[in-house]
Amino acid sequence: MDRFDTQLLNTLQSAGRSTTAELAESVHLSPSQCQRRMKKLEETGIIKGYVALLDADELGLEVTAIVSIKLTSHGRHPTQDFQQVVDQHEEIMECHAVTGDEDYVLKIMTRDLKHFSDFLMDNLMSLPIVASVRSNVLLQELKSTTSLPINSLK
Repeated sequence: MDRFDTQLLNTLQSAGRSTTAELAESVHLSPSQCQRRMKKLEETGIIKGYVALLDADELGLEVTAIVSIKLTSHGRHPTQDFQQVVDQHEEIMECHAVTGDEDYVLKIMTRDLKHFSDFLMDNLMSLPIVASVRSNVLLQELKSTTSLPINSLK
């Protein structure tokens, strides 16, 4: 990756609907050069895809929580079982295996506290492979971004 790729990625992160001509102008390349670079970034997997970012509040998703999960046992089988549960529920926005006292940290979004409580009780706490669940409901968002810190790679 060179400075043109970095500029291209920065522009895409902030203005993903830009046309190839607009991207080319912003990074000072010809449209054909820009298109070739975009294709290479896609083929190498640096660009994983393109999405529309939706406003959770406007959609009525009022509760966001960080939930820590500790499993009853470890190894390949419990991890695969837990992975299946995570994959089945769209409320689970992110799931990360972590070090420390817990095994996983999840970001969960629901429309209200009742649905959050029901989701925890019915879908996580009821699992035999789950030993404990600890949740923190987020009160205020101070920063949220989908942009990766690619300028720090220089």
